[in-house]
Amino acid sequence: MTDIANKVQGLGLSFITKIAGSDLLDRFNLRKVIEKSLYTGSKASFKALSATQKKFSSNANQNKQRLSNQQKSLFDLSLTEEQQMTVDAMSQFASEVLYPLAHDADHLEKFPAELWQHSIDLGLNFYALPEQFGGVAVEKNIVSNILIAEQLAKGDFSLSAALLSTYSVINAITQWGSQTVQNTYLNAFSQDPEIKATFAVQEATPAFNPFELKTKAIAQSGKYSITGEKTLVLLGEIADIILVSAELSGQPEVFIVQRDQSISVKKSPAMGLKAAETVTLKFDHTPAERLGDDDFNYSAFLDLGHLMWCANAVGTCEAVKAYVIQYANDRVAFGEPISHRQGVAFMIADMAIEIEAMRMLVLNAASLAETGQSFHREAYLARLLCAEKTMKIGTDGVQLLGGHGFTKEHPVERWYRDLRATAIMQSGLHA
Repeated sequence: MTDIANKVQGLGLSFITKIAGSDLLDRFNLRKVIEKSLYTGSKASFKALSATQKKFSSNANQNKQRLSNQQKSLFDLSLTEEQQMTVDAMSQFASEVLYPLAHDADHLEKFPAELWQHSIDLGLNFYALPEQFGGVAVEKNIVSNILIAEQLAKGDFSLSAALLSTYSVINAITQWGSQTVQNTYLNAFSQDPEIKATFAVQEATPAFNPFELKTKAIAQSGKYSITGEKTLVLLGEIADIILVSAELSGQPEVFIVQRDQSISVKKSPAMGLKAAETVTLKFDHTPAERLGDDDFNYSAFLDLGHLMWCANAVGTCEAVKAYVIQYANDRVAFGEPISHRQGVAFMIADMAIEIEAMRMLVLNAASLAETGQSFHREAYLARLLCAEKTMKIGTDGVQLLGGHGFTKEHPVERWYRDLRATAIMQSGLHA
């Protein structure tokens, strides 16, 4: 028992040691939240380890625990202290690091190399890794994942999606991975922060249906191989690990693939997501490993991916709103700021209303998922609203800037292009 306790404590200390020298922790006020998360998680682990030695004899304690569980299942809009600190830090990271890099990254269609080191220094992936694998996630943290995605997307939609691809793979493996898969891959992510991962779900078919896949998986002697083609794969050319959806015995499943010579790459630049370096991947009898056991829920896998795309879209819409407010206040026409015109003011007010509506639907679905309740309907409604309203907000952002909105001098045209991905991407991320 003592050895196990020491191991739990050691993993937390190992994580702190890895990023303790990072200036970003203090710059974004993250050191306190990470240390507190580790302390809370370690304390919970020690309680769990000693639970077999204790018996609850008090009915009052049982009632208190039951009440606590009931309260946790409610849709609570207030953030915990750790969540608020994380939101503040990610928002600052987005404005100070992502936003300044976004224009050139989009123009060059290249993910900035320096951003990888920033994300490592920030310890981003450790927010997804469970504590037993050296991270700081002590339980299902779907709402926190949504909050992180929204804040990062305020800096840039495309860079946020690319940064969160590895983060999302860790989420998916934590949520659905078998014990063997978790031990293999989560340990690898913990030990090597430079490992990059992504999803390959989208296929180049009209009105793509993720439940009707052309990519096929074949089982032979307990092993699997995948053949097929996937498009719009974020960072697909450099990812070391890829989660691939494929049809197995007539049913859609998800498999883990490690990059090898059987995977060919073809660039597939799109209207948006240029900094995410989207490519088409072709699998030719590629060795694969099944992600989960019999309890894997493919529909929930997709829904959680949709929620992350929605969160990215909401964050980018917030950036659009903030930018056009500043522009409308500064832009003078006929002797007064254009924000004094009702037509302009009403468009911006509609933006604010629609953003709040999207955020509420996304958080509602995320909170249900986090507490283990059915959330498919709520996730579907969130995606439906986000697909429609984010494109409208992107269009209105360009419209409010007039001729300026058509040029690359202002970021609204980039946001307009990126936001259109919300209605197209099927999974590709995971909360």
